[in-house]
Amino acid sequence: MKKNYFLFFLLLFFYSNFQLFAQENKVFCQRIEATRALINTSHYEPKPVNKELSKAVFKLFCKNLDPDGSFFTQEDFLKFQEDQTKLNDYILSGDCSFIEKYSATLKKRIEQVEGILKDFKTEDLQYNKNQKFLLLAERTPFSLKNDEDLADYWNKKIRLEILTEIVEQDSILSSVQENFTNLEKKLKPKIIEKELCQLNEFLAKEGGISKFTTHAFLNAFVKYQDPNSTFFNDAERVGFESAIASNQESFGFSTDKNDEGEIVVRYITPGSPAFKHADFEVDDIIKKLESNGDVLKTFCVSNDDIQNFTRGKNHKTITFTLKKKSGRIQKVKLTRTLQKVQENSITGFLLEKDQKIGYVKLPSFYTDLESPNGLGVANDVAKQLYKLQQENIEGLIIDLRFNGGGAMKEASDLSGMFINKGPLSILKYNTGETFTIKDANRGSLFNKPILILINHFSASASEFFAGAMQDYNRAILVGTTTHGKASAQVILPLNEVNQKLGFVKLTVEKFYRPTGKSHQGMGVTPDIILPSLYDNLKTAEKYQDYALIADEVEVSLAPRPLKKLPLAALNTKSKQRLTNNYGFTIIKATNKKLVKSYFESTEETLTPTSSFNGFESYKTMWKPYGDFIKNYKNSVKVKNTTSTKEVLAYNPDAKEINEQSLEEINKDLYIEEAYSILTDYINLKKSY
Repeated sequence: MKKNYFLFFLLLFFYSNFQLFAQENKVFCQRIEATRALINTSHYEPKPVNKELSKAVFKLFCKNLDPDGSFFTQEDFLKFQEDQTKLNDYILSGDCSFIEKYSATLKKRIEQVEGILKDFKTEDLQYNKNQKFLLLAERTPFSLKNDEDLADYWNKKIRLEILTEIVEQDSILSSVQENFTNLEKKLKPKIIEKELCQLNEFLAKEGGISKFTTHAFLNAFVKYQDPNSTFFNDAERVGFESAIASNQESFGFSTDKNDEGEIVVRYITPGSPAFKHADFEVDDIIKKLESNGDVLKTFCVSNDDIQNFTRGKNHKTITFTLKKKSGRIQKVKLTRTLQKVQENSITGFLLEKDQKIGYVKLPSFYTDLESPNGLGVANDVAKQLYKLQQENIEGLIIDLRFNGGGAMKEASDLSGMFINKGPLSILKYNTGETFTIKDANRGSLFNKPILILINHFSASASEFFAGAMQDYNRAILVGTTTHGKASAQVILPLNEVNQKLGFVKLTVEKFYRPTGKSHQGMGVTPDIILPSLYDNLKTAEKYQDYALIADEVEVSLAPRPLKKLPLAALNTKSKQRLTNNYGFTIIKATNKKLVKSYFESTEETLTPTSSFNGFESYKTMWKPYGDFIKNYKNSVKVKNTTSTKEVLAYNPDAKEINEQSLEEINKDLYIEEAYSILTDYINLKKSY
């Protein structure tokens, strides 16, 4: 009888798991088919599902599954390799069973690594061998030959982490050598546990390995179309939209991990629900989150898991179990409210020396996603511009450094504020048709000189705006060549009815400068180039797999640029200043060392002496730049507008943030040089 019961429960177990897997497989198939259909109808340049796609998607898929080459071996490649030329057949036939072996193999390898790490706890790791570990060279899946190579890789990885932490704690080589045995004994279990915790995070994510594997494939399929298209689940979609939103529902705090792997409250937004609750404080450790029957315990979970839970549709009110500094456990209930996104807000400042110049930094081209006519960054700039003009500024600096873009409508509205009328950009759709975006309003809000600061990370909408201003001779562009993204994306549900299937952020059009030329892959080139720490680091879009190519379109309405700017004279003056500028000299020297020593170097020898010397070399490389920045204060006086001062008088929290902004501007040598260039231009204009 007992035997029959055992057999019954065993069959029930396998049947339940089979049903669960069959359901997941069905959803995966639905997602693939919906993604394929959406790409075919909506992508700017859909690629055929053929052998070429199969090979490319296979490569991207394996890279997504094992980006650091930490798990898969060449034995696994032999198991997978037949799919290199068959993925297209699977996609077209609706056969999704191929995913099983990837999910099972990855799970097996992660569990194998867990066992390897646990064995290391009782093993003596050797540090006297002349062994090297690949650092910044791009590791790829299947670079490990076999199981022995896998164990060796993780042995070296753990040793490198231990060595790195030890040499970062002690600045004297003899002390490192003398105390190494005791320090290693203390650190080894801690670092092994940290790695085990990260593996557990991976395994414990919602949906586990199966969900991760299917999403990795969908992302590979979409990213083969172009690098800016991607698959989103609902939480990822909300996160992306929040990044470019002027307002969002939020609890008003951010988290980080401490050395013990605990989730810690690192920042609380003034005025937010977390801010208003007296028992929710910075440095609280979050132990558990509960909402509508869902529970997330924070042992071995990532910050992404915390964000996904707090952004969940059914998690508007959450009870947080907190561990206070005193060790006391406290429960706090918070409800999300609509908040101004602090990162997406701007303030105008005054720069004074020889001329009074306005300064505005745009973090992104954020907008109100709830309304097609919503007000975002362009409206905020207009408000700040009004305040700055009350101070009788002679020119304006708009800072687009590290601005990755956002809403094209905002870029269009902002461009229109500074020209009288005319075309701003040309859109091209997948049908080949084009549409010219024009300035919707006659006249401009500001007619005085403008300088725009750009760098390698100014992208998309930033390039739209900067390119238009350059083509109209409306502004002087200063800095480094931009990222080179001239495409626009929209977020589309895979199924309008069943949005649980997920979403795709899809490239649906390319945009061109008013002249019909494209900056795709090439970026927008500044009129005056300044040295950067990021020069030659291959951050531009053209270095990404399957980036769209640059082309040109016919112009139906040509822009009428203003009088040419005196760029040769301004360049000459700037170069003279840069020759004698210690800060920019250090930046150039540091960049050369950075590229040569850390982006061309690929290995590190795993001994205490070698690690110490390597770390000292790293510190030596950065020391001149660090010392300069620490002590640097530019010669331009930074002030608030009268209007801002009045607001700050009644808002102590905003006052603290404002003080930080003033300090950052005051220590920025790029802003000082931008001020000098714009002052030169203003003076030249007066002499015309």
